[in-house]
Amino acid sequence: MLDLDGRPVPDQIGYLVMSEDGAVLASGGELENDERSANIISGLLSLTESVDPEVFKKRSCQKISIAYEEHSYTICMSNKRIYVVKRRNTPNGIDVDGGRAVLA
Repeated sequence: MLDLDGRPVPDQIGYLVMSEDGAVLASGGELENDERSANIISGLLSLTESVDPEVFKKRSCQKISIAYEEHSYTICMSNKRIYVVKRRNTPNGIDVDGGRAVLA
């Protein structure tokens, strides 16, 4: 997946582009053809709508971030599409190589 300037998203290790109904339109990297992750993400978006309809209006959530120790997911909704980027986490801007921190 590319950023708005046409460059790859830094530290990206996978991506999904989905329709509003959860169908995978494009994918790559570790998320290539990953229907299971697409279903989980669709379920998560549905959950945000059912928590409290007065607080979370239908599709009012614009961005969700899920962070794990070694990677994170950023989920954004725009133009009736759901964009998911899986990124490698780097501590304090230091690249991680094989589990060891390496100065960039």
